[in-house]
Amino acid sequence: MTIDVATGIARILKTENTEWVSTFPVSKVNNAFGTEGLKLLMTRDDRYAVAVADAYSRINNGDKIGVCTFSGGINAAGAQVAYSGIAQAYEDGSPVLCIVDAVPIGSNQSTRFDQDASLRGVSKWYGYLDDPARVPEFMRRAFTMLRSGRPGPVVLGIPDAKATYDETVDPYQSPKGWKTLPNPDDVKTAIDALRSSSKPVLFVGEGVLYSGATSELCEFAEKANLPVVTTLKAKGAFPENHPLSVGVRGDHVVQYLNEADLIFAVGASLSAGRFGHGVPDPTNKTIIQCNIDEFDVNRLYESTHAIIGDARFTLNGLLEELGRNQITGRASVTDEIKATKDSGLSTFREAMRSDEKPINPYRVYGDLMQTLDRENSFVTHESGNTRDQLSTAFETLIPRGFLGWGNVSSLGFSFPAAMAAKLAHPERQSVAVIGDAALSYMLGNFEVLTRLQLGVTVIHINNGGFAGYGPGFWGEGHDPFTYDVLGPDVINMTAAIKEIGWQTERVTEPGEIVPALQRAFSANGANQPAYIEVIASQYPLYGSWAG
Repeated sequence: MTIDVATGIARILKTENTEWVSTFPVSKVNNAFGTEGLKLLMTRDDRYAVAVADAYSRINNGDKIGVCTFSGGINAAGAQVAYSGIAQAYEDGSPVLCIVDAVPIGSNQSTRFDQDASLRGVSKWYGYLDDPARVPEFMRRAFTMLRSGRPGPVVLGIPDAKATYDETVDPYQSPKGWKTLPNPDDVKTAIDALRSSSKPVLFVGEGVLYSGATSELCEFAEKANLPVVTTLKAKGAFPENHPLSVGVRGDHVVQYLNEADLIFAVGASLSAGRFGHGVPDPTNKTIIQCNIDEFDVNRLYESTHAIIGDARFTLNGLLEELGRNQITGRASVTDEIKATKDSGLSTFREAMRSDEKPINPYRVYGDLMQTLDRENSFVTHESGNTRDQLSTAFETLIPRGFLGWGNVSSLGFSFPAAMAAKLAHPERQSVAVIGDAALSYMLGNFEVLTRLQLGVTVIHINNGGFAGYGPGFWGEGHDPFTYDVLGPDVINMTAAIKEIGWQTERVTEPGEIVPALQRAFSANGANQPAYIEVIASQYPLYGSWAG
């Protein structure tokens, strides 16, 4: 049967159980997608079309793949706007499928902006569909790459969505993903090094989440008696109320990394300087790196030993090797962790009880932890202060109960993240905690949640301006010309957002935070989005990263 390219892709996506496709008009595949019964989730710009699909893939750990479309080709305006979204997915390692109009065959090199080269630089694979009969092949390759190896975006360029082919010639079969097993000799070497260590730290990255290995991680940490530090993106992979959990950041985390004689990294790239820890004094530490991608081995630091393989298979191998010869002679570390953690977090915990006005941001985070069912909810931060503060003090109990992000750190990503979380888990409460600058990025998309009737809560820590900028925040003379914006005494965002159809509330009293959250969550239960504007102080206190 002869069908066009767009119809063929739509049918393959349905075979792959794609629940919806996020988009911004006017991608040339969209009409066929709609005709075939694919739900089109329309955002208000191309970057957010990518971001919603990206976040959906992250929240589902790649078990469900987010798919998006946007316009491109000779008039590549859509691709240019979407670029930042794809770049973020690429740098953060998110397996999202992006479908874009491409420059027609025979028209290459006719524009100054080279769309193909641009998108090739921010994707795991960029496929230019030069022959309509290759639709099944390209889609097989796309899903193979999305399900195998290090996660990352795949981009398909479609030069002619109306070109036809015979779908019976090469019937599409959904490909599985392939995972690599670790070398047993490398596993034994790693356990031998761990056994001879006196101050090891288990350093956990997002790869553990993508491999579905959180239970194996917990078992390994307990059997090996290891203090656990997680990266920002892996926050929640190990329950932060567990006696072995050190946390994500702060002086107590830095202390453990400083004093460690062995860094045992699982599913982590060890990429310092991008909202994450470096390895202090690396030449005097043993570094064991268990990773799916050899690119990260011996990249910034010398890897004393490495295990290349899927994190779950690696942890299973480590547990098996550990079972042959248990680690003995090291005292339990849980009492020490509690004492060190209590000391490192004492200032933050005190701030969480603060009655000062304007409201201390940490009071909001403390009340949020009390109000949420953290076994059945989702929280994400924004780029900037809410990231730095929440990653330090918010205690996450379940995998993907918190979405940390920020290798590229594009402002506004918390909105599509919270939206995708609600789409992935409708039964969960979904919350984004943001600041002024992020609100500027996302405000145009607030209509989307009203239209889709998605009950998400946005908490705005409004401290009277771009709080990460300006003199007095990080010291005199910091960005003295680019921080001053109109504050809440002039601009009433609560009133403005109410007109978009949201439940809104402005909070000025610390005692009103919990009731405001309860009212917002109640509105969410009736499928109404909610916005809480907290008139807060500028409070630049957050945990440090290890250098």
